[in-house]
Amino acid sequence: MGLRRGVNRVSQNHVERVIGLLATDEAVRRRFKTDPGKFLTEMMEQGMEFNECERWTLARLDPRELTRFADAIGPRLQRIDREECDP
Repeated sequence: MGLRRGVNRVSQNHVERVIGLLATDEAVRRRFKTDPGKFLTEMMEQGMEFNECERWTLARLDPRELTRFADAIGPRLQRIDREECDP
């Protein structure tokens, strides 16, 4: 049981980390909006762990709602996507 609880805790930390990135980083939101499945696969390749239910749920987050949430957080906590600003 202890091992399972540890796995759940790690997975939950990674879910929270991804949601935090989506809320505070424009480039991450853009990549997610383009292809949520690919974005989550990339996060897993970088060492993040998600169970099947978490992957399914994260992939179905509404990009418009993520942007709305990011706007509510305010610019001081945002990482700007400079690629979007370049002509």
